[in-house]
Amino acid sequence: MSNLILNQRYQIQKQLGKQIGRRTFLALDLHTQQQVVVKILYLGVNFDWQDLKLFEREAETLKKLNHPAIPRYLDYFELDGDEDKGFGLVQTYVEGKSLEEHLQNGRSFSEAEVKELGKSLLNILAYLHAQNPPVIHRDIKPSNIILTNRSGNSSGEVYLVDFGSVQNLASQGGGTITVVGTYGYMPPEQFGGRTTPAADLYSLGATLIFLATGLHPTELPQKDLTIQFRELANLSTEFTDWLEWMTEPSLSKRYANAQEAIQALEHPHPRTKQIQSSSISIKQPLGSQIRLRKTREMLEIILPSTGFSIGLIAFISLLVPFALGLNIFTFPYDQPTDSSNLLASSVQIAAIACLTGTVLWGLYKRISIRINSQKLVVKHELLGIEWLATQPYLREDITRIKLKSTNIYDTGGIIQPLFLVITKKGSYCFNYSGHLTDAEIKWLVQEVSTYLGLPLGEK
Repeated sequence: MSNLILNQRYQIQKQLGKQIGRRTFLALDLHTQQQVVVKILYLGVNFDWQDLKLFEREAETLKKLNHPAIPRYLDYFELDGDEDKGFGLVQTYVEGKSLEEHLQNGRSFSEAEVKELGKSLLNILAYLHAQNPPVIHRDIKPSNIILTNRSGNSSGEVYLVDFGSVQNLASQGGGTITVVGTYGYMPPEQFGGRTTPAADLYSLGATLIFLATGLHPTELPQKDLTIQFRELANLSTEFTDWLEWMTEPSLSKRYANAQEAIQALEHPHPRTKQIQSSSISIKQPLGSQIRLRKTREMLEIILPSTGFSIGLIAFISLLVPFALGLNIFTFPYDQPTDSSNLLASSVQIAAIACLTGTVLWGLYKRISIRINSQKLVVKHELLGIEWLATQPYLREDITRIKLKSTNIYDTGGIIQPLFLVITKKGSYCFNYSGHLTDAEIKWLVQEVSTYLGLPLGEK
């Protein structure tokens, strides 16, 4: 087939890949004299309309992308020869070897090189997932990653190729489920046709494990669908922990997006599956008014209103006479004047306003604890108005969560300490002027420590 000219323009030089009903060629563009990649989908006995759908989706996706580490769309044409009928997709050629070829040639990768490759690919995924709608590659594996120009301490420039399995989130609703991808690199949810940005993270994690161990993921032992590679890779504990998070079989426990994974790679946290000395998970006590909202992106804990403390009750008692219009600073026989009436009215209005605010404060003021991939924030909220209770704490600085059981007493009554946050810069105690049971506090602290992936009361 060498020297065959397709579409009167692309001269075939050699075959790069072959699948049922498909061929991929290296060709010379006779118009530009540049080497290009031509992918052909043949209309033959093995033709499937679903294959054409994926082929056209790849072309449409490449048209919209503009990234130096992704092949560029160049042309799309129909084959209408006597023997060959089908469709052709032309894209730029990346000269280099795939990671799979490097491994087959005996090359090994150090931890520093694997990290460098991982971060480069995460930046590519961050670009893809930031598209509207997000673009999911769905087939990240060593053969689809090209490495070029290795020099010095650099592992080389990285390219992500072969968007034949690509999907955007807008195209997932309804219809027939098509499972695409490569076994060993696909997360469990992808077998059910579910695709999220986190699916690409799993595939990338499995690829990096292949680089670190030299073994295909299917050759590694598994336990509860989790790849067991820790003992077979010469990696630091922090990087091993990170790879385990990338390849979590549970979608809710995996990193949610590429930016979160990059942040964790640059600022690693220890991976502690057993948060407490007991493996029994504490459930929210019955009757608890604490509200919890948990997603992959954020944990929010909303504490109930603090109610009326001794201090608030005393302040309300002081305000009531003024709010009722009782002038306790004059005697009955004093003759009211215009100025005194104006002063009394002003005092009454101010007292009513303060009394209303104080009652609303006791009934409706809430405290919320919010944790996302970057920070932990404690906020006050009253009737939709929010303000910070304390400075935000960067998640990367938090090293430990600790229970604190001794109550604090002040002029307003008992202040209940919820937990201590131990950071690289010191320890901070989060207090609550309402009342929670010991069971509620233990459950709340477990939720915080588990979401942060930090030990409770341990280094």
